[in-house]
Amino acid sequence: MDLIISVVLFYLHVVTVKCNPGPLVDVVIDRYDIPRVCPREVKTEDFIRYHFNGSFYADGKKFDSSHDRGKAFISQVGLGRLITGMDRGLQGMCVNELRRITIPPHLAYGSIGTGGVIPPDAVLVYEVLLLDIWNTEDKVEIRTLGKPASCNRTTVASDFVRYHYNGTLLSGAAFDSSYTRNATYDTYLGKGDLIKGMEEGLLGMCVGERRVIIVPPFLAYGETGHGTKIPPQATLVFEVLLVDVFNPKDDLIVEVKELPKGCDRRTVTGDYIRYHYNGTFQDGTAFDSSYKRNSTYNTYIGMGYVIKGMDKALHGLCIGEKRKITIPPHMAYGEDGVGDFIPGSAVLVFDIHVIDFHNPKDSVDIKVTHKPQECKVTSEADDLIQYRYNCSLMDGTLLYSSDQYDSPSITTLGANKVISGLEEGLSGMCVGEKREVIIPPHWGHGENGAGGVPRSAVLFFELELVKLQKGVPEGYMFVWLGDGPDPLFPAMDLNGDKEVPLEEFSAFIKLQVQEGKGRLRPGVDADSIIKDMFNNQDPNKDGKIVEYELKVTVEDDSEKVRRDEL
Repeated sequence: MDLIISVVLFYLHVVTVKCNPGPLVDVVIDRYDIPRVCPREVKTEDFIRYHFNGSFYADGKKFDSSHDRGKAFISQVGLGRLITGMDRGLQGMCVNELRRITIPPHLAYGSIGTGGVIPPDAVLVYEVLLLDIWNTEDKVEIRTLGKPASCNRTTVASDFVRYHYNGTLLSGAAFDSSYTRNATYDTYLGKGDLIKGMEEGLLGMCVGERRVIIVPPFLAYGETGHGTKIPPQATLVFEVLLVDVFNPKDDLIVEVKELPKGCDRRTVTGDYIRYHYNGTFQDGTAFDSSYKRNSTYNTYIGMGYVIKGMDKALHGLCIGEKRKITIPPHMAYGEDGVGDFIPGSAVLVFDIHVIDFHNPKDSVDIKVTHKPQECKVTSEADDLIQYRYNCSLMDGTLLYSSDQYDSPSITTLGANKVISGLEEGLSGMCVGEKREVIIPPHWGHGENGAGGVPRSAVLFFELELVKLQKGVPEGYMFVWLGDGPDPLFPAMDLNGDKEVPLEEFSAFIKLQVQEGKGRLRPGVDADSIIKDMFNNQDPNKDGKIVEYELKVTVEDDSEKVRRDEL
């Protein structure tokens, strides 16, 4: 019997029993420390692992102790491998229970004793602490502690999993924990990299699920144990949290969360895109967010500037679209991860919102939303115009509006006073016409942006032309709208005195404008322009123009000075 062999190996000094406790008929059990929870009790044919101190009832002298040997005792109950009294006394015991078992001689070593260690007719007392129970019929036991409400995928053999765990013996003694290392345990399922019981216990799990997995010794480390913390024939208890799962055959998973109406253009290779995102792992732990930086992520599509999975996922998107993108590690950062930022073999989940995109070849897109029935005069370079506008980002965020000011905006077309895309959008308009104009950044504020305008932003303008004053070419102050008087000087000399002072010159020019024969530069004080024109025609500065001084549309090649057309 196992217990006899154990006892015989340790020769102890025999103490003569000096008092007789009286005849005991059966085993006496004192269950003086019982755990509150007892999921399983010892029964016949169970294997158990326990510590004990053995002493004589008569004088309390210790004759054996597993504690002293530093190794728990292992045996099977109810099949005669133990003395009869122990077989009976261990029945119904719970793990972590402390029990005192008093055994009369006829249920122990009888009138003969054993090995010079146990004298004849000795009453034996065992103080027992039960550490483990298992049976050859046991299977892996799985208890689900928590499971996500939504579970689109469960683990199967050949999957790669990342999980946290706390590992304890059945008695509760801890032997390992991934949490203390601050790193998940990462492995393939079904390839023999784990103990058999753990392979089985991890199957069918969802990301975010918590399980208790109880593995019997023969599906764990068996008779050899493992290291110094897992003894032989130990049942192992793992509390597991599945953090991540993927399969090497996995592709992207793209889920469209919101698709705007009227999407007439989708992203293609070569487009430049601006989008916001939240980046998380599969268990919901956040690792990055463009929203926290208050800045979109900007990149070209299909040119390798982002991870392979994201490059692929950014195709076919609409402005304003929202998508959830799940990227397996072989399409993200692989086995190495990124420092402490992205763990190795991590599945990444991005919730993205497309703000805008464009192509470097894009031109200004103009859509006329209203046009007056009569449209004889349209805006062009050098014209002075008044216009109303709203300027927004493509997601509808309003940046600027002429409604914020007391009057419409004023500009001269072709004078480089507004962005080139707006010049384009304002050209060719009738008074009263309305337009929607989309301006790509290379026609707008470019890669650097401007006050309130993000870098590389596509702009959306709503325009209305309010007033139009036809202009004159750059460098001119006055132009004829047809053929001027010929000869010119007699027409200017209103009183016929052969000389034209400023007052007479001013009256002549204003008459031409009034009669629609000429045009002054708009947006500038008329008297100031006329005075400058007069001074240009009065080179000797005597305050009057005579016929020989008058020049008509002359450009001095030596000085590169363009004169007013008179």
